[in-house]
Amino acid sequence: MQARTRTMAQRALLLAAAAVAGAELMAQADITITPIPEPVTDVGIGFAMPSASAVSVPSSPDAWGGPRSGSEATLSDRVVDYRIEATLDPVAHTVDGKQKLTWRNRSKETVRSVYLHLYMNAFKSAGSTFFTEQRESGYNATIAPGEWGHITLRSVTQGGARVDWSFVHPDNGPATDETVVRFDLPAPVAPGASTSFDITFLTQLPRVVASTGHVGSFHLVGQWFPKIGVLELPGERGAARARWNVHEYHHETEFYADFGRFDVKLTAPKGYTVGATGELQGPPVEQGGMLTHHYVQGDVHDFAWTADNRTAPPLRGTWSAPGSPQVALSVLFPPDRAASAAPALKAATEALTYFSTTLGPYPYKTLTIVIPPLNADNAGAMEYPTFITVNGYDKVVPRTAAAFDLDLVTIHEVGHSYFHGILASNETEEPMLDEGLNEFWNHRMLRDTGKDAYLGPPLLAALGIAPGFKGFDVERYDTAPAEAAEPLGQNAHMRKQGIGPVYVRSATVLRDLEARIGKEATGRAFKEYYRRWKFRHPSIADLRETLAEVSGQRAAVHAAFAQQVYGTASVDDRIARFASEAEASAKAGGAGAWRTSVTLERRGAPVAQTVVVKFADGSSETVAWDDQQRARTFSWVKPVKAVSAELDPSRLHYLDASKLDDSRTLEADGSAARRWAGDLAAMFSILFSLIATV
Repeated sequence: MQARTRTMAQRALLLAAAAVAGAELMAQADITITPIPEPVTDVGIGFAMPSASAVSVPSSPDAWGGPRSGSEATLSDRVVDYRIEATLDPVAHTVDGKQKLTWRNRSKETVRSVYLHLYMNAFKSAGSTFFTEQRESGYNATIAPGEWGHITLRSVTQGGARVDWSFVHPDNGPATDETVVRFDLPAPVAPGASTSFDITFLTQLPRVVASTGHVGSFHLVGQWFPKIGVLELPGERGAARARWNVHEYHHETEFYADFGRFDVKLTAPKGYTVGATGELQGPPVEQGGMLTHHYVQGDVHDFAWTADNRTAPPLRGTWSAPGSPQVALSVLFPPDRAASAAPALKAATEALTYFSTTLGPYPYKTLTIVIPPLNADNAGAMEYPTFITVNGYDKVVPRTAAAFDLDLVTIHEVGHSYFHGILASNETEEPMLDEGLNEFWNHRMLRDTGKDAYLGPPLLAALGIAPGFKGFDVERYDTAPAEAAEPLGQNAHMRKQGIGPVYVRSATVLRDLEARIGKEATGRAFKEYYRRWKFRHPSIADLRETLAEVSGQRAAVHAAFAQQVYGTASVDDRIARFASEAEASAKAGGAGAWRTSVTLERRGAPVAQTVVVKFADGSSETVAWDDQQRARTFSWVKPVKAVSAELDPSRLHYLDASKLDDSRTLEADGSAARRWAGDLAAMFSILFSLIATV
């Protein structure tokens, strides 16, 4: 989750606007994607399509080496090994690096060229794919002169032989983009064989942007080293033949890489606190006023670190659960954000407990939590293996937007340890599997642990009138409920509305599916998804089939995915007419009989509905509507008059365009108006308080 996603304060404003308008947000736009011919490299191994999105064909059973049983020597089938020595210059904000990269050719093809990401070059100039797409989407943000970042390859050798390299554009991005590089190999790599590259490089960190960079002495170092792309094999994530999955660094995207082992030595001036992915190998070694910190971590696909001479003494903690190793937690924070340290540690331990119970064990021995200092907020809210960054505040008052934001972001980033870290889906092509599933599981945790969302300022909390909201209700208000502009399965960088709807709409769609197939079945299915696909890069089709198989409700699961993941169907059912009239003849029900009828109307995709009609004597009638018809009328003849009719009484369908047309009464009833008036008052309070604090 990058810092460019919506803050809770922004969601509060959206909530207020929605309530004042008296209607939910709607998006009716259509999107048409013109297929682009698959690029082919000069050696015959193709690239993944630039437009690659939701996979519809399940992966083969032996994809990525098959499910991990736990009896293997390593947690993952390690494809890469990184040995890196890096030195930070905190004045020039550079990282001088030396790297030995060992890569194994899993394919049946002889590989003559390999492809690597140089992500930091996204911040080299306004001509990168990142900034080109940013401008096209309406953003005007840029980097000030002298604050750009880049990565320079100084030398590349294979077995002592010089490697020629050149920039390539797998997604047909601008020629000025330099985020993907091809190495032409002096020695081709045979099927099943491994090769090593010795690389020296210099990374210039930008001022903090997109979760990496520097502000003053603070350095958050992410996507800083040459990282090899993924060679996918037939039967993996929809691949029909071997292909390089190595997309350019897009504006609305994150990262995808092979599992491996990192052995990294980080050198920084004495007095700088360093934190990083993995386990510290003994105390730092001092030489010439510099300290070298040695970290090792296996079975991960990325490595990030931080260094700052303003860091307060870290807050430490431990956590353990059945099936998981004891985990050492560290919270790194500046003195001005000290109030956030303990709440972040508490939220992280609670999240580890919930995710390990509901999904599966956390397999690593460390978790480092970084709270950025003032003016470095763009480094917050980001995830790397065993290393996350969260949002920090100088004051954390319970039942306020700041406290809830800190809690939720910490939970969210710990959740990424599972959906991004361990399951390691391809967020570039299928962001729903990372951001979407994680957002759903975050709010599932809030619901299951009885936590409300608080979106107001400290003033309301001090007055004791801070309104709480259910997390899924907040997500629904922030969702375009009728119809999305593009399917949830659309890739990250071709989305008209950006990646934001992937978070909220996925949470709402999956909450609706859970209501349909049952909470217990959903829980079992996700546990199996984690067990079956951990360390294996699943696709959306793999998720779909696991949910369908384990729940035993294949039709319901496939319908939901067809309508919302692969399609953009709207849901819009309503009560069109409700009447209860005295019968002219008594032959059907005797004297004083009443004929009651309710007409239901469907203006969107068919979903299973229930309608409840209540009568004056306290009795009720419940009927199901689960067919393809656009309208249905249900009738009863009873000796009493009807009082009310309600569609979807259990509120299973959060995607319904409006819940205001789901109920009718025959007598004036002011309760709904009073409820909405109360909600509006709460919204106005939040809105005015937010305006006052801006």
